[in-house]
Amino acid sequence: MKKHPKVCILGGTGFVGRELALRLLACGYQCQLPTRRVHRHRDLRLLPGITLQPITTLDQASLTEAFANCDLVVNLIGILNESARTSFRQVHVELVERVLAAAREAGVPRLLHMSALHACPPGQETTASPSSPPSEYLKSKGAGEALALAAKTPATTAFRPSVIFGRHDSLFNRFAGLIDWTPGFFPLACSGARFAPVWVGDVAEAMVRTIDRPESIGRAYDLCGPRTLSLRELVEYSATLRGRQVRIIELSDKAARRQARLFERLPGKPFTMDNYRSLQIDSVCSDSDGLQELGITPTDIEMEVPGYLAKD
Repeated sequence: MKKHPKVCILGGTGFVGRELALRLLACGYQCQLPTRRVHRHRDLRLLPGITLQPITTLDQASLTEAFANCDLVVNLIGILNESARTSFRQVHVELVERVLAAAREAGVPRLLHMSALHACPPGQETTASPSSPPSEYLKSKGAGEALALAAKTPATTAFRPSVIFGRHDSLFNRFAGLIDWTPGFFPLACSGARFAPVWVGDVAEAMVRTIDRPESIGRAYDLCGPRTLSLRELVEYSATLRGRQVRIIELSDKAARRQARLFERLPGKPFTMDNYRSLQIDSVCSDSDGLQELGITPTDIEMEVPGYLAKD
């Protein structure tokens, strides 16, 4: 490895990207973070070794330019909901195709790709859940992952985390925001859906540890935390930390579908039918846990969440 290897992190200004950039800086990397809004991330400019690169479009030519002289590319870009202008396929499949082509053109030897737990590669949709088809989110994530892992160059490793928590997450912080505004009751769809929340620091560490491991090439690592919790339990835990007593009203399956069809029409799409379908598959590791395989002791929510969620 070069004395000062260079990495380009797509999505590097986001929640996971910032944590990963800090760890790569500690490993001696020079980090390049393409962004459309440089002015929003001025704090990152203060860190020696980080360069914010203005980029207006993620076409192949722009990506090839961004990847020039890089030893590593990381793709963290993803969406949870589609919009009128952006589809799952555009972000999770077509962008991956351009990233791979640009990396080859720029001569980048290594790629780390963020997927999702239980992403469904083409042809495996029928085995994902015996009761319902997978969501478009999981199908598109699976298609993109399959493309990335099938590529001979760059050498690729993929990561499939459960829900990720950390100081600036959109998991516990979102629940806390909703709880702070609730009048005392909380209607909850898919309350029995299960998760194994994984700490953002553990996800970033897992990615760093695979860079120089030849056995990780062509593989996808499932990443889960040490505790399995239902959606109801996650909300109850958040309410406890916020010092609120909230009555959770578990919605029936029919009511949950009705709520999804209504909420997906609202600004920001707080809950959609595709989200509903994703929640039909528990976000827990089944066969193997990549953190343990990589020698990482998973961090429990009790070690981190009270520090940023509990009221003073």
